[in-house]
Amino acid sequence: MIKTDLFKEAGRESYPGRGIVIGKSDDGQNAVIAYFIMGRSSNSRNRVFVEDGDGIRTQAFDESKLEDPSLIIYAPVRVYEDKTIVTNGDQTDTVYNGFAKGLTFEQSLRSRAFEPDAPNYTPRISGVVEPKAGDFSYMMSILKSNCGDPNGCDRITFSYDHPKAGEGRFIHTYLGDGDPLPSFEGEPTLVEFKGDIDSFTNNLWESLDSDNKVSLFVRYIDLNNGNTETRIVNKNQ
Repeated sequence: MIKTDLFKEAGRESYPGRGIVIGKSDDGQNAVIAYFIMGRSSNSRNRVFVEDGDGIRTQAFDESKLEDPSLIIYAPVRVYEDKTIVTNGDQTDTVYNGFAKGLTFEQSLRSRAFEPDAPNYTPRISGVVEPKAGDFSYMMSILKSNCGDPNGCDRITFSYDHPKAGEGRFIHTYLGDGDPLPSFEGEPTLVEFKGDIDSFTNNLWESLDSDNKVSLFVRYIDLNNGNTETRIVNKNQ
């Protein structure tokens, strides 16, 4: 697989939708998690990320302008024991509750499907990071319609052990703008990146389309002691 620059890849399309990046910092010391949301409608753009315990949730920036909260208000990031879950919808809770019942990441997501937002049928993308003795493994998942047919759901999971420093995987909901919006295809993109949490956050935020970007979450997890650093950027201030 060809490795691409994350910041160039994230900015290649004006509307990749929602995106998840998981990988290892270039110094090899941290697990890196990033999640961003973009929006075309006023309802989608009327959001911010706010911290919620050891995770985050979305919140309306202007409550008076909130239209339909069903698919835009959720907790993208939650932590269960030492596992960090990141998703583009309320399947974060599905995975969290599944772990509590002894289910795996993949088993938990079998009860879910793509979003019911015809004609786009937006894929549900998810990831989980699990530290392991000074290193970590991670998984990514996409639940999407069968080539636009809502009668079928494709549930695909990818698993990665011992990632290399400065490398990660990038998955997003759409392949670009369109009507209907085309769903992501293939394996999560192999990407390279560098920098501490502040430079990483700034470069990723700046790479996203200025009209459509809404919010960005970045977390670095120290692989030696489990300490975390988090950055949140909201277009609405």
